[in-house]
Amino acid sequence: QVQLVESGGGLVQAGGSLTLSCAASGHTFNNLALGWFRQPPGKEREFVAAISRSGSRTNYADSMKGRVTISRNNAKNMVYLQMNNLKPEDTAVYYCAAERTNLLYGVTTDFSSWGQGTQVTVSS
Repeated sequence: QVQLVESGGGLVQAGGSLTLSCAASGHTFNNLALGWFRQPPGKEREFVAAISRSGSRTNYADSMKGRVTISRNNAKNMVYLQMNNLKPEDTAVYYCAAERTNLLYGVTTDFSSWGQGTQVTVSS
């Protein structure tokens, strides 16, 4: 069972930046494809970004493309989400997700392990 713990959320002004972190344990990190999702207040959870095991391939939601960067550090068992030019509509609980895969370069949006989430609030 993969355990995921997010951190780095908080209150930020519109136009600001924030970097979320997620620590993974319980499984060989290099065998995990990883992703970030978010759930705005009163809405469904939605995809934000994903990264392959190798870290060389990424995928982003159209609404976030150009403003976010997903990255991973396989030596530290960490995955990050750098967010820039934040908008009030980015206010949400952000979740880290993981999926075991044999595909080194595969990017998925289908995950079975989830963190507890970290709140990001963007003020106008």
